[in-house]
Amino acid sequence: MAVQERTIPASQFRDQCLRLMDEINETGDTLIVTKHGKPVAIVGPAHRDRGGLWGFMEGTTCILGDIDGPAIPVDDWDIVTNPDRVFDPGSVPPQ
Repeated sequence: MAVQERTIPASQFRDQCLRLMDEINETGDTLIVTKHGKPVAIVGPAHRDRGGLWGFMEGTTCILGDIDGPAIPVDDWDIVTNPDRVFDPGSVPPQ
């Protein structure tokens, strides 16, 4: 069930406040209270079931490519192509 949002004038909210709060608590809807047509307050349920932390983003990601392999090809690693330079940064690479 989707959460609804509706608007109500402050005078109507004042007259029906207790009934509206019970309704909001039951449905989980949000109520925007207006004064002279301009929003002045938002009334919503105190506790909303947002679900658990584990798995809340399930189905929102997509794996593209190899996640186990290196991000940079092995041939581009300095340790493979020039180990002396990696272990001694002051050394000059061979020409």
